[in-house]
Amino acid sequence: MKQKNDTIFLALSFVVTVGLVGGLWWLAQRSGLFPATLPGTSPAATNGFAKVQNVPSGLFNYGGSTTWAPIRRDVDSVIQSAYPNLQLRYTDPIAGAPGSGAGIRMLLANQLTFSHSSRSLQDQEYQQAQQRGFSLKEIPVAIDGIAIAVNPALNIPGLTVAQLKDIYTSKLVNWSQVGGPNLAITPYSRRKQDAGTIEFFVENVLEEQEFGNTVKFVSTTTDALRKVAVNPGAVYYASAPEVVDQCTTKSVPLGRKANELVPPYQEPMVPPSACPGQRNQLNANAFQSGQYPITRRLFVIVKQNGLIDQQAGEAYANLLLTDQGQELIAKAGFVRIR
Repeated sequence: MKQKNDTIFLALSFVVTVGLVGGLWWLAQRSGLFPATLPGTSPAATNGFAKVQNVPSGLFNYGGSTTWAPIRRDVDSVIQSAYPNLQLRYTDPIAGAPGSGAGIRMLLANQLTFSHSSRSLQDQEYQQAQQRGFSLKEIPVAIDGIAIAVNPALNIPGLTVAQLKDIYTSKLVNWSQVGGPNLAITPYSRRKQDAGTIEFFVENVLEEQEFGNTVKFVSTTTDALRKVAVNPGAVYYASAPEVVDQCTTKSVPLGRKANELVPPYQEPMVPPSACPGQRNQLNANAFQSGQYPITRRLFVIVKQNGLIDQQAGEAYANLLLTDQGQELIAKAGFVRIR
C-alpha cells in the first residue's frame, strides 16, 4: 500500500511541476523575456531571434531607403512580436522624399536611432559624423539587385549594362538600336537626390555621367511603373523585388555581354496574362552568385556613440543576421547574405 501511495505522490508531484514550469514559461513569453518561435520561420532556426543578446527596451525611430519597405513590412513586424519592448517607429523626413541619403542625414541630425540604406556610406557622411563627435558603421544584411521594367508588349531579348547606360545617357533613343521594334525609347527615373537606388545606378551603371535629355523624372516607383504599363516604349529601373513580380509590366534579362543575358526572375517567365494567379519569383541564385550583373548590398547604418542608439542599431542588425532573420528577408523578396 505504501508503495502505491508513493507512486501516486510522485505522479502528482510531476504534474504540478510541469504545470508550474509551463506557467512560468508562458509568463516569460508574455513579458518578452524569452521570445517564442514565431509563425513563418523554422523552429527558432538553430540561430533564431532568441540568440541575440542586449536587445534594449524603448521607442526607437528609424527610416531611410524605400527599397527596404518589404523588410519593414514583413520582417520588422515579426521582430516586434518577439521583442515588444523594442518599439520601432518608421519616420519620414520632415521635408523632401524618403530615401537612403535622407535617412543618413536624419541619423546625423539625431532624428533617427539607426537608418536603412541601399547604398554604401559616402566619405562626406563619415566626415560629418566625426565632426559631430561619433562615427558611423554600415552593417550589410541582405543582397538586392536592380531590375529593368518595360511594357509587356515590348519584344527585346534583353539589354547589356552598356546598352542600359547608353539609354539613360540618351545615346540610344530607339528600341530598334537594341534589337527591338522601331519605337522611341522613353526612359523614366527618380532624381538622384531622392534615393540610394538612383545614386547607386548613377555611380555603377552610368559611371557618374549625367542623365540624358530623353529621361523623364518621376517621384515614386509606383508612378513610374504605371507609366511603363501604358507606354509601349517606356523603361524603368528599380529594386528587383519592386519589379520582378509585377503584373502590368515585365522585367528583362540583363548581361555584361550580349551572349550572357541573365533574367532577374526564375525561368520560365510567368507572362503578365497569368498574373496575379501566378507571379514571377526572384532569381536568387543568380543574385547570390553574382551572375546577374547589377547587384548590391542593403545596409543598417548604425551610430557608433556608445549609447543606447548604438545598442539598438546593432541589436536590430544582429536580429536580421540570424537564420530566422535571413529566412524572413528571403520571404520578403531579397537574397540572404549568409
